[in-house]
Amino acid sequence: MFESVRAYYQKLIPQLQDHEWSAIESRFTVQHLKKGELLTRQGEICRQVSFINKGLLRFFYNVDGRSVSIGFMPEGEYIAQYDSFLVQAPSKGNIDVLEDAELVNLSYTDVQELYAAYPVFQVFGRKIAEMLFMMVVSQTTSLLTLSPEERYLAVAEEEPYIIRRVPQYLIASYIGITPEHLSRLRRKLARKAGVA
Repeated sequence: MFESVRAYYQKLIPQLQDHEWSAIESRFTVQHLKKGELLTRQGEICRQVSFINKGLLRFFYNVDGRSVSIGFMPEGEYIAQYDSFLVQAPSKGNIDVLEDAELVNLSYTDVQELYAAYPVFQVFGRKIAEMLFMMVVSQTTSLLTLSPEERYLAVAEEEPYIIRRVPQYLIASYIGITPEHLSRLRRKLARKAGVA
């Protein structure tokens, strides 16, 4: 069950030793969530980080009564409302389940104990934080510097699973346009492709 998690760890920290893996593996808990359920709710403290063994999850905020998507995570990645997790403060955002999910969780307490006992996990934690930071910077830069068409094409190229697996109205929210605008954009791109 934990083969994918171990491969993920060894990709980020190749020096991971068997005894270190055993220490973390013994602390994992497995959670199953159904499509539509929330992993993290705005106002609640995020008390765990979760490796997505199966499924697809979404980061979003509630803004003026609208759900604004800011990112998606497929299987084979870690997910958490990381700002809430780091300082154990109420989350400003939400994480919901777009496809039935199997998660491998580590609690905040376990993460802190592993950091203290095994310095190699501090390296892992830093690398995860860096990846999440780069995801946020990429999304912000995209929204500020690219046209809707360029944002859509970037998603299609860099994160094609989103185009295949995420409902259109959530893709529209993610790239900062209305679902109607996305429909027009997709028709325009299809016409261009047909001409090319």
